[in-house]
Amino acid sequence: MYVLIGGAGLVGLSLAQQLVDLGHTIAIVDIDPIACRYAREQVGAMAFEGSAVSTNLLLEAGIRKADALAAVLRDDALNLAMVTLAKHYGVPHIVSRMRQSDFEGPLRLAGAHHVISTVDLAVNTMVTAIEYPQVKSMMHYEQGQVEVFKLAVPAESHVAGCTIAEVARDSRFPAGSLIIGYQPHTHADLVIPNGKTVLEAGSTVLVVTKSELLHQVIDYLGLCPESISN
Repeated sequence: MYVLIGGAGLVGLSLAQQLVDLGHTIAIVDIDPIACRYAREQVGAMAFEGSAVSTNLLLEAGIRKADALAAVLRDDALNLAMVTLAKHYGVPHIVSRMRQSDFEGPLRLAGAHHVISTVDLAVNTMVTAIEYPQVKSMMHYEQGQVEVFKLAVPAESHVAGCTIAEVARDSRFPAGSLIIGYQPHTHADLVIPNGKTVLEAGSTVLVVTKSELLHQVIDYLGLCPESISN
C-alpha cells in the first residue's frame, strides 16, 4: 500500500518504520527538515518538507494515489484539517491521532475512519499494568468498549487442566467473553482453540471481552482459587 503520514514526530516515525518493515511504501510530510532527513535516511520513507495541510505539498506527496492516510500531527486542529483534505481527495482509509476527546466527533465527521486517542490508550494500558501485572498485552477496540488481552494461566489457577468448553459452561465466566487464541508455551505458535483444547498451567490465552467485564475475566482466569464446576 501507499501510505501518507502527516507528522514526523515520535509517533509518525515509529508508525512509518513499522509500515516500511511490513513492505508498504511510505511518504511523510513534516515541517521539520531534520525529521524529514531522518525519515529518508534511517526509516526508508519518502519525506516532503512543509505543512501537512498544504494542498500543493499533499498533491506532490501523492495524496491522490494514497491507499491510506494517517494524521499524527502534534495539534488536533491540524489533524482535523488534514483529515478533511484526505476526504476531499478521496483517500479510501483515513486514521487520525487525537489528543483532546472533544475532537473525536469533528474528526469522524470530517472523514476519519479510525480516531485513536494516544493519551487514553497510554493511561488505560498503564492502569491495567498496575492493577494486573500478569496481563502480557492488551488492545482496545470500539473506543475502549472491547478489550483483547493475553494472559498466562498460572499453575494455581483453577482453570489449569480444564477444557475451554468447561470454562465456557461455568456460570462464573462472564457471558459474552471468549477465549480466541491459545499458546501452549512461549515458543509455540498462537493457535485458534476449540472446545476440547485444554488450558495447561503456564500456557497463554488470548481473550476478548467487554471493557466492563475485564476485571471479572482476569480474576476468574488467573486469581480465583475455587475449583471449576463441570
